Amino acid sequence: MEEKKVIISTSALTRKFPLAGGSEITVLNGIDVEIEEGTLTILKGRSGSGKTTLVNILSALDLPTEGKVFFDGKEMNAMSEHQREELRRYHMGYIFQAVALVPVMNVYENVEFSLRLAGYGKDRKERVEECLKKVGLVKRMYHMPEELSGGEQQRVAIARALAHKPKVVFADEPTGALDTDNGLLVVKLFKELVEHEGVTIVMTTHDPSLMELGDAVFEIEDGVIIGRNDDSLRRIGKNI
Repeated sequence: MEEKKVIISTSALTRKFPLAGGSEITVLNGIDVEIEEGTLTILKGRSGSGKTTLVNILSALDLPTEGKVFFDGKEMNAMSEHQREELRRYHMGYIFQAVALVPVMNVYENVEFSLRLAGYGKDRKERVEECLKKVGLVKRMYHMPEELSGGEQQRVAIARALAHKPKVVFADEPTGALDTDNGLLVVKLFKELVEHEGVTIVMTTHDPSLMELGDAVFEIEDGVIIGRNDDSLRRIGKNI
């Protein structure tokens, strides 16, 4: 079977934060990961394990204290803030536990607004409708966020994140505020988007019931990867 292209990788990634009194805390310690294109990769860990810090670095929202992170072969550490901003705007999408839909905009306007921010200049109406159809909400496009269930709001957030055709979508605890059934539906939707649209999704969670849906699962504890599970992991050089 043909090997997939690695879209994101890190080398000896470490992130420390200063504490009062001049001391510091190490949140990530020597992380090596490779994330393949066209996969659903899950970063698993309890609250405080470091998974959100890791996804913030992988998604160019933060920088490591030590080590390197690469996106599509380019070292993000070496980029200027403007270059990282361009990377986020055009090549990355974001989904969070708090869906953060604009309350005064309807479903269509929320998704269309993300296209405006990304400079998506043509056929915006068709693209919005296409994305809402993918998440099963085209009939709700003129509803306000307050008229939607929690699961529907999260699906709007997914459509918004996909609209500008990013290479990678980062989802930080996207099911954390949902019940089990709606959480499972969201992750199954992720899986369908990976398989049929070719998008790469990197998702954090602490819910063990979602693990089996991931193409790759990295378990993080106290800032260290303690477990990995997928067919491609044997190709990653360093054993942790």
